[in-house]
Amino acid sequence: MANNNKPAFNRQESWRYKRVKPAWRRARGVTSKIRKEEAGWPAKVKIGYGTAAATRGLHPRGLHERLIHRLSELEGLDPKIHIVRISARVGERKRLTLLDELRRRNFHIANPGKQEEKPVLAEEPTTVEAQGAEETKVPSANSQTVEVREENGELETMEESAKDDANEEEEDK
Repeated sequence: MANNNKPAFNRQESWRYKRVKPAWRRARGVTSKIRKEEAGWPAKVKIGYGTAAATRGLHPRGLHERLIHRLSELEGLDPKIHIVRISARVGERKRLTLLDELRRRNFHIANPGKQEEKPVLAEEPTTVEAQGAEETKVPSANSQTVEVREENGELETMEESAKDDANEEEEDK
């Protein structure tokens, strides 16, 4: 692919007014700085900014993009030349079968969608203090309470320890 150094080609004054959209319109004003191509103003659209005929209309990967709706449209397509975009009107069930077939045939897919999320199997690390008197356990994603190992070796949840603290305060009174 050729290096693409084209300017943005925004419509005159679109950066100044909210009502003026950035889509290019030819500058026609008598005193227009863009029409006069004055320095410091955005570039005007000209024929010299065109792309090479060999790369015109290609996907940024350099492949010809094809829109498909069903498996039968894959006939005659080459994975080395074409990149496939699945139509937005295709339902999820047919889309999944299309994705499986496209991956089997090694096609590039322009809009594969979200990948299946793999479950993370992380071990729960523990930290031990130097004296070994107290050990804390980091909570896993599934549990909502933190377990704390006390000196006597009993496991206690945060809720139970909060109840014990409340009982101790009542006894002190």
